[in-house]
Amino acid sequence: MNLYVVDRDSGLALYVQIARQLENLVLSQYAPGSRLPAEAELAQRFCVNRHTLRRAVDELVDVGLLERRHGLGVFVLDTQLDYRIDQATRFTENISALGFMSENRILRKQALPAIRGVAQRLDIMEGEMVHWIETLRLVEQRPMCLISHFVSTKKFPDLSERFVDASLHTLLREGYGCTLRRSESLVTAVLPQGEDAKLLGMPQNRPVLRVKSVNVNDRDGTPVEYAITRFRADRIQLRINP
Repeated sequence: MNLYVVDRDSGLALYVQIARQLENLVLSQYAPGSRLPAEAELAQRFCVNRHTLRRAVDELVDVGLLERRHGLGVFVLDTQLDYRIDQATRFTENISALGFMSENRILRKQALPAIRGVAQRLDIMEGEMVHWIETLRLVEQRPMCLISHFVSTKKFPDLSERFVDASLHTLLREGYGCTLRRSESLVTAVLPQGEDAKLLGMPQNRPVLRVKSVNVNDRDGTPVEYAITRFRADRIQLRINP
């Protein structure tokens, strides 16, 4: 077992010294989501009592680096990305601007009758056929969000066949001459449903940020896409710009 050194004569509180060493250790040796050794073991490594060790851990919990999970231990939290939502929000461009690599995986493409909520947002008749496309977005090869896209098959009959990679909005702009503008976004914290937790690589009992958005044709304001995005709440904060 490795031992860590604290200077009892430095005048700097022991818990502060331990917090700094733990921070460096976590950032250099632990991946997000990893569990730290038990507090009793860490206290032994630093040759301090558990109260001092716990206070050091509290410092890192307060700044958002660590998280206590009841009955499970102390875990390393993901760094939250500052994700901007405005009229022209584009996932790939946003993530690229933050200096990260993103990836888009298509999970499902299917045509189905629009239920009432989807139909109302797309301004079509209930039961009218829509493309239902599910995509998984990853940042630095780690799941960030799931998106359910709904688009009228009447307006874009071959959309599913043409959408094979990259961005759906890019296809609509370059393939159909339809530039989208976000007209509405409703944000709610909810527990993941169905397979969402598994696909996002997160516990079932931790919340996601669900964003329901209506995207309209920038030329005439007609609804084109209704999207339901589920973000991992521990990995992102949403910045709403008017």
